[in-house]
Amino acid sequence: MSDSAPALTDRRVDALGALRILPDETICAILELLSPTDLGRLSCVSSVMYIFCNEEPLWMNKCLSIGGSIDYKGSWKKTTLSRSAMDNLCKDAAETFHKPLTFGGFFSLFLYRRWYRCHTSLSSFSLDNGYLERKEDLSQEEFSLNYDGKKPIMITGLAETWPARKKWTIEQLVEIYGDTIFRISQKSSKKVTMKFKDYVSYMHVQHDEDPLYIFDDKFGERAPPLLEDYEVPHLFKDDFFDLLGHDQRPPFRWLIIGPERSGASWHVDPGLTSAWNTLLCGRKRWALYPPGRVPAGVIVHVNEEDGDVNIESPTSVQWWLDIYPHLSDKDKPIECTQFAGETIYVPSGWWHCVLNLETTIAVTQNYVNKSNFEFVCLDLAPGHCHKGVSRAGFLALSGHDTENVLNSDRFNHPEVTQKGDILKSPTEIYDGTINQVFSYDIEFLSQFLEEERNHYCSAWSPNIYIGQREMREWLCKLWVAKPDIRELIWKGACLAVNVEKWYKCLLEICSNHKLPAPLDDEKLPVGTGSNPVFVISDNIVKIYAEGGFECALHGLGTELEFYNLLQKYDSPLREHVPEIVASGFLVLENGSHKTIPWDGRGFPGAISQLYPDTIGGISDDSFSFGVFRKMHTALKGFNASCKNIWPYLVTKRCKGDIFGKIREKMSQDDALNLASFLGVQLRLLHQLPLPPVKNKSHSDMNQIHFNKRTREIHTEECRDIFVENSDIPSEWNLFADSLHASKRNVRRRLEQWGDPIPAALIEKAEDYLPYDVTHLLDIVKDDHGLSTSSGPSWIHSDIMDDNILLEPASTSSSGKLAPEDGPVKNGVNSLSNGIGGNQKWIPTHIIDFSDLSIGDPLLDIIPMYLDVLRGDTPLLKKFLESYALPFSKVKDQEAPTNGRLEQSKLNRVSYRAMCYCILHDDNVLGAIFSLWDKLKAAVSWEVVEETVWGELNYYQQSLSNQPN
Repeated sequence: MSDSAPALTDRRVDALGALRILPDETICAILELLSPTDLGRLSCVSSVMYIFCNEEPLWMNKCLSIGGSIDYKGSWKKTTLSRSAMDNLCKDAAETFHKPLTFGGFFSLFLYRRWYRCHTSLSSFSLDNGYLERKEDLSQEEFSLNYDGKKPIMITGLAETWPARKKWTIEQLVEIYGDTIFRISQKSSKKVTMKFKDYVSYMHVQHDEDPLYIFDDKFGERAPPLLEDYEVPHLFKDDFFDLLGHDQRPPFRWLIIGPERSGASWHVDPGLTSAWNTLLCGRKRWALYPPGRVPAGVIVHVNEEDGDVNIESPTSVQWWLDIYPHLSDKDKPIECTQFAGETIYVPSGWWHCVLNLETTIAVTQNYVNKSNFEFVCLDLAPGHCHKGVSRAGFLALSGHDTENVLNSDRFNHPEVTQKGDILKSPTEIYDGTINQVFSYDIEFLSQFLEEERNHYCSAWSPNIYIGQREMREWLCKLWVAKPDIRELIWKGACLAVNVEKWYKCLLEICSNHKLPAPLDDEKLPVGTGSNPVFVISDNIVKIYAEGGFECALHGLGTELEFYNLLQKYDSPLREHVPEIVASGFLVLENGSHKTIPWDGRGFPGAISQLYPDTIGGISDDSFSFGVFRKMHTALKGFNASCKNIWPYLVTKRCKGDIFGKIREKMSQDDALNLASFLGVQLRLLHQLPLPPVKNKSHSDMNQIHFNKRTREIHTEECRDIFVENSDIPSEWNLFADSLHASKRNVRRRLEQWGDPIPAALIEKAEDYLPYDVTHLLDIVKDDHGLSTSSGPSWIHSDIMDDNILLEPASTSSSGKLAPEDGPVKNGVNSLSNGIGGNQKWIPTHIIDFSDLSIGDPLLDIIPMYLDVLRGDTPLLKKFLESYALPFSKVKDQEAPTNGRLEQSKLNRVSYRAMCYCILHDDNVLGAIFSLWDKLKAAVSWEVVEETVWGELNYYQQSLSNQPN
């Protein structure tokens, strides 16, 4: 064999065979895709493959890809195999580890450089070119005038009085917090944690190019006393995100602990926030570039669909050792060495890279203030172009876009004459001064926003800094709390949610319906929903914008159909939903708005005349755009041709406060009273008769024809074929189709959601679900073998904490504890319901019916239990007492399943509820594994089912025992 060749002979050619044509870095990249077992087998092929398969960086990546808690065993291979054995991934891991074999005659510059970076010492790495200013005793005025939002600075003296200056040493921290588990930062998609004492042991023995380091945004929750050891420096006290609750605001503070060679590779801070970083011990090396100047060796990827920005960067030590020495003086970054006690300020949008020269402990926080507020709002706006430009400058533009920018007057810079100069060096540094050719100002960057995109409700990037709901609530809170800077807040709201567009629509609606003009306090949309909603005096104005015109049309049509049925059947639910004042369409034509009334019947002739090729032939007075059309439509061209039409609804303002805002003020009696109230109202909703499946008109271009045998849905524009099942009644067809669609991509959807859903359960989800999901439905066979059903029901689909209103008991109109027209009238009197008499809040209304649908009533229980009741079993019991409706007729009978085992599962209401959670369009599983943290270790979906939904089985059984 080639292994017997002389030591000085290169083994690579013979040992790798046909693979010798691949560069070493490519081989290493391929090996990272293999399992530990495959790596073990491959290492036996030849001596060179043995070397490749036993590289520590390879096994480090394999270990981190598993995620979870790490107990370092002295090498990454041993650590990985020991963890794989625990996870039953590698059966032979328990064998004794032998001394590694060594081979001569193999030379690899790639592996040598990586080995060098793993073992090099940075003790003498302290060059400082002096470009970064250092200041002591910096006043707030001087900081705001010269640095805030403009350029970085190193500040001394801000932390001298902190207890952390003396207490935060490795020895003292490990003594106090040795068993505390901290989050570890690494380039891994999985969450990695370590006990602090285990991490310290790892630091002392590791030889990694990019060592693990603690980067934990939850350190205040894991070790609360640490928060008492420091305070936010006075220069950075003003943080707009302070208005959000701790659970709502995005991650903003981190404890950072790392050994020599660890650090953060090149990046721009999330959301274009600014940051301060105070070092408590050790030395850090910083490099910084101004906004728009992409560092050499860094690649910025911008997803053109959702604007998600991903950065591909070498490790910190690799950049400094391999790339930095080859930079010309003008291309080198601003550099500095940070010493213990110093605080560095990094403005919004600045690129920075950090390398720990020795073991360091630091604390950092990101924040939003006047200087970066508009940039943060811009970064949150949907779209891709402006996000790329804000980070990568002109490099993010296509050639055509670049030509347009360079031809504008704003970029006739005297020192730049060629496009290539700007593309290669959008920002140049001369003698410590920044001559910024690329303009990083909000007016310029906002030019790259996509005007055609609906900023209010377009899908956001999955890695966005803050959720859409939280963003809208944040803007509203800022508007109320900071009236002195409303001009700035308005500009930010225009960037993030295009508020000026919706405010103009609001003015027209108010004028047409003789509503009071909006006050200054009422100019901003309220609530956290996906449609712009304004509170104007005693009225609520909702403009339907989510999903384009087709979706908006059916949203309003469904609500109007629903309210009509409430009136028609005189349902008591009417008293606990908003009262309609007006409804119609807002049309923008030739630069001006006009309103066209619509009550949901037929279709307004004025709009039909505007778009005769899209809408026509609807002449009856039925609700042609109600819930059944909403659940399955194919109106080709609607969204494209009707982009300047918005349905709207005006309702009376309901008394009370949003439940989500007063949750913490409520007593247990209040919560029980609310659970009873919801039980009654959902019973009324689920008992409300459904509208006809078909409308009277046969000229509707979207008329749906059901073929019961093959369950095909035919329209003029689409034809979807689902799993064959001839045994379901037609009223279930649309809902059943949605279940089949969800099951087809359930694995992919769960993998996209990821943490905190356990990976092991994701793999078992498809096997847990029934073979045919229509077996989840409430369908039984009569004596003649025909399928019968109690039928689906109306479902709200969004019973969550922001759609429930409560009124203080002391301010009720009757002066009694419960309003006369409230829960008492419908049998939910908390005083006589065995709950107690200490409650302070009376539930009054359920709002926002724009997500109304038709389906299984269990779907309404899921968000209500998880979001409103927060998984509280006693509250669920109280809800079920008032609800008093069965969830299924199925009781120990034969049904078309794959066997008795599946039938026994289907007899459990808890099983059906768990299946709906897995199939749900929203990530309700994330809520489940966040509420029940112990379930993250569950080995089966049955365990999750029993823990979360087991109570439903007892409820169903108690109902079945009741006399008829």
